[in-house]
Amino acid sequence: MGLKSLLTTTPKSRRNYKAAAVAGLVGGVFSAIVKFGWEVPFPPRTPERNATNPPQELLEQLGMSPEASHTTVTFNGNELPIYSFAIHFSFAIFFALAYCLIAEKYPKAKLWQGAACGLTLWVLFHVVLMPAMGTVPAPWDQPFEEHFSEALGHVVWMWAIEIVRRDLRNRITRMPDPEVPLDAEPARNAKASG
Repeated sequence: MGLKSLLTTTPKSRRNYKAAAVAGLVGGVFSAIVKFGWEVPFPPRTPERNATNPPQELLEQLGMSPEASHTTVTFNGNELPIYSFAIHFSFAIFFALAYCLIAEKYPKAKLWQGAACGLTLWVLFHVVLMPAMGTVPAPWDQPFEEHFSEALGHVVWMWAIEIVRRDLRNRITRMPDPEVPLDAEPARNAKASG
């Protein structure tokens, strides 16, 4: 797949950025919850390393005190790290919005139903940027379990966004994605009923 193929765009008249933005917002919230769920059976960090998790470490690198970065709220008797959750949801919503808006114009962004984008973001943040900033250890100092959890977790996270994106966008517009020819759907239905 060449660069020209990656940059192929959809017909301008078929794009609906409002529908894409709605799908991105909903997909961001939904996918953040999915990623939390993924991390229950596959925790990415040891309990010792999770005593200060990456969002808390990042906040401390930006000047927040450890006491503030570890602020919790209580729900049903459980202490929840509110700032970690805020960063987790903000990250998910931001990238879901970006993904949905980009996919509206560049359909190759949806490669492997979003899995390629998820893997790219895992490499960018967990293998390159956060280690370079000292937020997490260097990739070779991270255990295999962390790479496994984060890599596949990012695939599942982005796939959840793609599922929501396609469903909501197509429900809102009552049309298939912009790159799908409008005459393709009736032809398929005619074959099925014939």
